Amino acid sequence: MNLSTNFQRLLILGLSGPIVALNVWLLSQVYRYFEPMISLFAIAAMLAFLLNYPVQAFQRARLSRIQAATVVLAITSAVLVVSLVLFVPLLVEQTNQLLGRIPDWLAASQANFRAWERWAIERNFPINIRDLGDRLVTQLETQLEALLKQTLSLAVATLSGLINTILVLVLTFYMLLYGDRLWYGLVNLIPARIGVPLSESLRLNFHKFFICQILLAVLMFLVLLPYFLVRNVPFAVLFALVIGLAELIPLVGASLGIGLVCLLLALQNIGLAIEIAIVAVLLQQVRDNILAPRMMGNFTGLNPIWIFVALLAGLQIAGFLGIIVAVPIAGTIKSTIDAVYHLNPNQRHSKEEFPEESIQE
Repeated sequence: MNLSTNFQRLLILGLSGPIVALNVWLLSQVYRYFEPMISLFAIAAMLAFLLNYPVQAFQRARLSRIQAATVVLAITSAVLVVSLVLFVPLLVEQTNQLLGRIPDWLAASQANFRAWERWAIERNFPINIRDLGDRLVTQLETQLEALLKQTLSLAVATLSGLINTILVLVLTFYMLLYGDRLWYGLVNLIPARIGVPLSESLRLNFHKFFICQILLAVLMFLVLLPYFLVRNVPFAVLFALVIGLAELIPLVGASLGIGLVCLLLALQNIGLAIEIAIVAVLLQQVRDNILAPRMMGNFTGLNPIWIFVALLAGLQIAGFLGIIVAVPIAGTIKSTIDAVYHLNPNQRHSKEEFPEESIQE
């Protein structure tokens, strides 16, 4: 009997692997086919999730749900417009200047590599620095050419981006009003034994991870930007924004953002690049060891290896958007599986479980 049971378990495990892989592949194909629509809905849902907190605050100030959603969305739109007017032209200008200066920086870096190679030869160090530098310069030149070719397509996509932004804001408004009804209806299609912990786990994971990750990324940007300006770092706003956006990617994002910025700075001034690397890494350590544990805690309970697997799967399925939501979704799956065995199977998910003020016309 014991041998038969072990064989059945091994058979189940052996069959589940290909089934899971097939489902992931099918999911990626479905996403690619409906990518524009899914992306709009996902961005609107995340924005509605974030804006729901100030909407609830306005509701506590005796505004109706519609009034609160209208006020919050109007403020959000105003902030977005002001940010676009102030920062987008500056970012476009700095990006164009950066792309124009990189060839000069590459030429200067080749001279530095030759100087380092002479220094290594004089001391009999068996290091071929020139070949390493040439490969690095060639790779950067290739990437630069690709970026220049994409400049026109980026300009053409700007109009489409504006239209999508308007669609996202409109969809966010309706999700703020009716998203809870849609969510409860979808959850109640699932057996209550799974639906209740899934709903609660998804809310907690996105609350603890998504909001805190955004706050930490904004903090990183706001702290680094004044420092970059004081130290006269070239393209200060662009580089601070790159590091801040990279912070949204768990585990590896901060290192990737800091590494990219320091690599570009090293082409011009290696001393400044080392200084920026030290300051950014120290700030990252403060963020990871002091701020992040207090704000987020160990909410996912995931092994770092599984976090990397989730990030890679999210990247493969949905690109950058998939990377951002991969960890909270993985944490939701784990929390749901853990909670399923401790939940009353007769319990049903209803709106009363998560009380919220009703929509007032």
